[in-house]
Amino acid sequence: MKWIDLRSDTVTLPTEKMRQAMANAELGDDVYGEDPTINRLQAMAAEQLGKEAALFVPSGTMGNLIAVLAHCGRGDEAIMGDCAHTFVYEAGGSAALGGVHPHTIPNQVDGTLLLEDIEHAVREAGDPHFPKSRLLILENTQNKCGGMSLSREYMLSAAAVARKHGLSIHLDGARLFNAAVDQHVPAVDLVDMVDSVTFCLSKGLCAPVGSVLCGSKAFMDEAVRIRKQLGGGMRQAGVLAAAGIVALEEMVDRLAEDHVHAKALGEGLAAIEGIRLDKGSPNTNMVYIELAPELGVSAEEVDARLKGFGILAGTTGPRHFRLVCHYWIKDEDIPVIIDGFVRALEALR
Repeated sequence: MKWIDLRSDTVTLPTEKMRQAMANAELGDDVYGEDPTINRLQAMAAEQLGKEAALFVPSGTMGNLIAVLAHCGRGDEAIMGDCAHTFVYEAGGSAALGGVHPHTIPNQVDGTLLLEDIEHAVREAGDPHFPKSRLLILENTQNKCGGMSLSREYMLSAAAVARKHGLSIHLDGARLFNAAVDQHVPAVDLVDMVDSVTFCLSKGLCAPVGSVLCGSKAFMDEAVRIRKQLGGGMRQAGVLAAAGIVALEEMVDRLAEDHVHAKALGEGLAAIEGIRLDKGSPNTNMVYIELAPELGVSAEEVDARLKGFGILAGTTGPRHFRLVCHYWIKDEDIPVIIDGFVRALEALR
């Protein structure tokens, strides 16, 4: 059976060109800084995002953790949204491994943090009762808020509040290039106001493994040490970086196709009685939907039926789904998915 997998854009497989590049990659020992393929990828990433340096890491979670540990000391505080990936999905790493206290404030429906909430979250300096506010973490696109992309104007405004209080700024840009394509701007326009940024190669960009952390040269010197401390020195990892180079060269502009597919999928599903679009969907490459209570069926039941039709969907609640479009979701798959939901609901009524 050919599976149509909508659970995440992390399920993407490398393209044939990526596989060829991996097989032919020139390699060296990256912990010594001698892997030429990794060095090339890092230079490309830093240049594209307008930063002095970059570091290839196994995952976005590690990249975010490295950033937090480089910006903050034990007992310091990082301000982030209550829907932030760094708060919800990273196993409490900054607290468990770095002793960094997370201070969450509400994400709005558009994925932003209210500027006044950021302002009020900053601790009064010199008061011994409080941790020291050191870092503001933003996320773009904002996954848990529906794949929303945050504008340059918002990023500048949030950064201005952080700078006013002497905070560093880290951007979890796992899907940064989706945001850039969505807004028709170069990615650098969404990160030139932050101190550090991670982006994933292994989501919509289709590489099999890896993320990149970008920042200043001084920041990256510390990041290299922390990566080693966390066990992220992978030696001849240029075999992975080779796919990342192809991703940056060939897979960024085509993200627009995923956004078109998400829009078509959202419109088709919204036309089905009992299905409601959720979280402002569709946004970028994501469609969040809710099953109306009066249907009397659960997401788990619908999901089981969809599997029988060769469709894998991501359940996010008792009546909720997240459906993510990516390189391996093609034009011809969209009507199949819509029909699958129709058939699943009919079978359960």
